[in-house]
Amino acid sequence: MTDLHDLSASQLLALYASRQLSPLDYYDHLISHVQRWEPQINALFAFDPHSVHAQARAATERWHKGEPNGPLDGVPVTIKELIASQGTSVALGTAATRLKPSLVDAPPAARMREAGAILFAKTTVPDFGMLSSGLSSLHGVTRNPWNTANNTGGSSSGAAAAAAAGYGPLHIGTDIGGSVRLPAAWCGLVGFKPTLGRIPIDPYYTGRCAGPMTRTVDDCVLMMEYLARPDRRDATGLPPLSTPWRNDPLSVKGLKIGLMLEPGAGLQPEGFVCEAVEQAARLFEAHGASVRMIAPIMDRAQLDGLDRFWQARQWAELSALSPQQFEQVLPYIREWAAPGEQLTAVQAVQGFNQTFEMRRRTTQVFEDVDLILSPTNQVNAFPAEWPSPTRNPRQPFEHIVFTVPWNMGEQPALSINCGFAADGMPIGLQMVAPRFNDQWLLQVAKTYESWRGAIHRWPTPASL
Repeated sequence: MTDLHDLSASQLLALYASRQLSPLDYYDHLISHVQRWEPQINALFAFDPHSVHAQARAATERWHKGEPNGPLDGVPVTIKELIASQGTSVALGTAATRLKPSLVDAPPAARMREAGAILFAKTTVPDFGMLSSGLSSLHGVTRNPWNTANNTGGSSSGAAAAAAAGYGPLHIGTDIGGSVRLPAAWCGLVGFKPTLGRIPIDPYYTGRCAGPMTRTVDDCVLMMEYLARPDRRDATGLPPLSTPWRNDPLSVKGLKIGLMLEPGAGLQPEGFVCEAVEQAARLFEAHGASVRMIAPIMDRAQLDGLDRFWQARQWAELSALSPQQFEQVLPYIREWAAPGEQLTAVQAVQGFNQTFEMRRRTTQVFEDVDLILSPTNQVNAFPAEWPSPTRNPRQPFEHIVFTVPWNMGEQPALSINCGFAADGMPIGLQMVAPRFNDQWLLQVAKTYESWRGAIHRWPTPASL
């Protein structure tokens, strides 16, 4: 039997509709499950079991009458802390923030509420969302459920931990350099970064996307049906789609696939990670696709230029803090951003201009291939207490080289589990498609998932 906390969203809705399970009974189980897990992984922010229970009772009454208030009525969803939700502060993961409840929902939270989902909790992030780590001056350490000695990655750290631990089926993160895909890979999930503007977001920024983080492609597709609805607050938003989101596999016969195993800069991917990605590529080949090795997108100049621009951007935020607030920011963040004070305007602009070089290269590569496969993470595991896989604030982004160019190029990119290392930690396969091919990419991911098979054993709390 499937434990209640392992149910997919579609399974949950079917059980509600047939009255085999009430939302109230489901949340009695889920809240208890979360309370066993949470002391070990620390994934949640602003979790109010009493409010959740009241919402579950109301959903139970609606389903009993056959009058759900939306297609996702009673399904739990967690929202990354950086996404505003009415009545909860956007704390930015740092103790330096002066908390003030948000007055309105940002677009992703609004779409989920409109669909009837229950906003179960917010999820933790590192300071300012600027680490691929679960380390935060406000929240402490968020840990990986597969091995609590290991890091979740970030910045969607709590979302990844919550999904892997079974805190319901639906979770939303954000991604400006890999912050959905990196923790999704470290936690064995499907993490989808859509084409820029496909999911409206507020505030919007160069490369910044919201995206689903789920255990299955089906749940990811289900979320996209609602998250992709338009919202005028996002000036980068795309026109609404005229075709439905689909989760059926498709033929890959004749598909031209580029296999990228060299990062071009930063950390070299571990050998067993490349082997797992190559095995995934061979599956495509066995089903009629052609696979060839392709050169990396990134180089040292791009990575260092982006680092300098982000330093300047972060220092601008830090310099607006009072001395007392500044001291509350995670020391690693302060040390990393400090050179931003000395950067000239010309150097900052030169750094930002590297994003356009990334955009040029990511567009050009699709002249010859239909799909790109690569590792998601160059490092497959690192300690939970570390702020980054290098622990070096002078080399903060050596591990995002496979993910960040697609943010700047705006292509849809997805991470999906493609196996496990000898130590039991998940391995992430990244799939990337040309801009606007979001629906097709999810069908490709579903195709691969059908070959790979379901993950049947998810982490359980140590006390069980």
